[in-house]
Amino acid sequence: MVNNVESGADSPESGAAMASARWFVLLLGIIAILFGVLFFVYPIPTLTVLATVLGVYWLANGIVVLISLSRDRTGWGWKMLVGILGILAGVIVLIYPLYSAVLIPTIYAIIIGVEGLIIGAVYLVQGFSGEGWGTTILGIISIIFGLILIAHPFIAALALVLLLAVLAVAGGIAAVILALRMPG
Repeated sequence: MVNNVESGADSPESGAAMASARWFVLLLGIIAILFGVLFFVYPIPTLTVLATVLGVYWLANGIVVLISLSRDRTGWGWKMLVGILGILAGVIVLIYPLYSAVLIPTIYAIIIGVEGLIIGAVYLVQGFSGEGWGTTILGIISIIFGLILIAHPFIAALALVLLLAVLAVAGGIAAVILALRMPG
């Protein structure tokens, strides 16, 4: 010890940091549980609020990307495209928040469905060219789920919301338990 300064795991400073980390983890867990319950009870209004937040983010990100062009011109074409699309998407989401709350998850469901079809086709080709039956079965399952997502994207979007609710509640409970087990 030089200059009689204590540091390390047993110092008072580390205990204070652990206590603040404990409360932060507890707070995040409680917020996650609340969001999960809101998604279960009010899926469309909660999704509308989240879509609005996403619209504000896209709008702000588009503006920041365009402003950054004044300082850094590398990749200016892509930055210009991202900035303009971000501003347009943000404005559209903010003007039509209810439509966006339904449309954004539906588009995600369609994209995931198409991805499932592509991955399934790749697995089928790999399975029939010698990778084994497991790969072939995974390919068939991926294609089936991809077709379901594409055929019923709104139901898949609602299922996505309920899945997010389950994950938020489970993650929140895990965070609360972790916070209660943390020292401090």
